[in-house]
Amino acid sequence: MGTQLAANAARFGLFYAVNRALDRQAKRLGQRPAYKPKRAVPAQRELMASLGQVLLADADAVGRGLYAAAEPDPDGLTGAVARVREMFAEFPEALARREAADAGSARFETGADGLPDYYVQDFHFQGGGYLSERSARIYDVQVETLFYGAAQAMRRSALRFVGEAIAGRDQRRLALLDIACGTGRLLRDMRLAWPALGLTGLDLSAVYLSEARRHMGSLRSANFIEGNAEAIPLPDASQDIVTCVFLFHELPPAVRRVVAAEIARVLKPGGALVFVDSLQMGDKPGWDGLLEAVPVRFHEP
Repeated sequence: MGTQLAANAARFGLFYAVNRALDRQAKRLGQRPAYKPKRAVPAQRELMASLGQVLLADADAVGRGLYAAAEPDPDGLTGAVARVREMFAEFPEALARREAADAGSARFETGADGLPDYYVQDFHFQGGGYLSERSARIYDVQVETLFYGAAQAMRRSALRFVGEAIAGRDQRRLALLDIACGTGRLLRDMRLAWPALGLTGLDLSAVYLSEARRHMGSLRSANFIEGNAEAIPLPDASQDIVTCVFLFHELPPAVRRVVAAEIARVLKPGGALVFVDSLQMGDKPGWDGLLEAVPVRFHEP
């Protein structure tokens, strides 16, 4: 536990510093005051305490052998620093897009043929949304900066439930589908924990899938499929486990129902769905103001 906790603490310290540096850059660029939600927001101390609990839970799970420790970034320190620098370089453009467009109005068209309308937007005010190579390169440092280095631990919370679904079974005979796998960080963690497990990653973005393949490094790769979760290109009852992590908060309500039906279709009878996503309004009333601000500040539903 101690080693993982130290690594989590170091990660928190690094991205806390990056977060504060971005905040200072925003002020230097004359950013307008942040959107002020009408509902209650938690104090900074409460937010930090909650993040601390996430980091402690991750270290405790590793210490108890529930899943493998997180490995250092496969790109090394040099690669991580390069991506942070690129994020800083892109930051003024993202701020300008946020200033120019109200939530839900920013759109792009390049390379968007055949993609659903809700996907053709610059999520998080990134240029090109999820379809640009730069977005794929810097996404992980962006989300870690937003969550002060706790995004990895938040995502890894799914691993204990995957482990429960696998316990006592021959992993060589099991199939797991990770929907909206993005840059493949969770798939890498699952490969480290279960080397023989049959893994498939599904995503709509070719450039994110390319990044996911790269992140597998020298590990046995997963089967990566470019496709829409509204019509999963896999047979009925073909998956023992489906993981869905931080997808549904980016889907329109009607699409969520379609994707849920597709998940039910591809799962075997008795199969496991491991589902991780954001708070919803009312889950923690004192935090509702944060959720109210998300569409405006980060261009998400």
